[in-house]
Amino acid sequence: HNPNSNLKLGSGIANVKAMLETGIKVGIATDSVASNNNLDMFEEMRIATLLQKGIHQDATALPVETALTLATKGAAEVIGMKQTGSLEVGKCADFITIDPSNKPHLQPADEVLSHLVYAASGKDISDVIINGKHVVWNGECKTLDEERIIFEASRYKRGLQR
Repeated sequence: HNPNSNLKLGSGIANVKAMLETGIKVGIATDSVASNNNLDMFEEMRIATLLQKGIHQDATALPVETALTLATKGAAEVIGMKQTGSLEVGKCADFITIDPSNKPHLQPADEVLSHLVYAASGKDISDVIINGKHVVWNGECKTLDEERIIFEASRYKRGLQR
């Protein structure tokens, strides 16, 4: 389920609630930059839950716990990535950290799941760990030269536009 992409392309709203009730495996994702300019999984969870609540006129249509599961374990299962999607022994240690202490929109801190789905964004991520390797530390990528990547991408873009 790629809610932002589906909305942008005008391709409809998936009835995720009905899919889940009939046993269809569902994952939440961003699709691609071709049809979603943002690629923010927090926004995808937020839009997915709000759409289901709206079309069903039911505030419980897609709970935040379910949205988070669909964006992690559900998404991994749908595309056959059994080695990721949850933190378990034997799986890749892929996870993020968010420090809510200096983020008023993530307060009070006792509403963690609700804040992750309804208020957080990718900009709130402080650390990223991929397969146990710390690649983003305090918001700064430690494994790639971001300036060089942006420069090279701009250079290739100019070449494609000719």
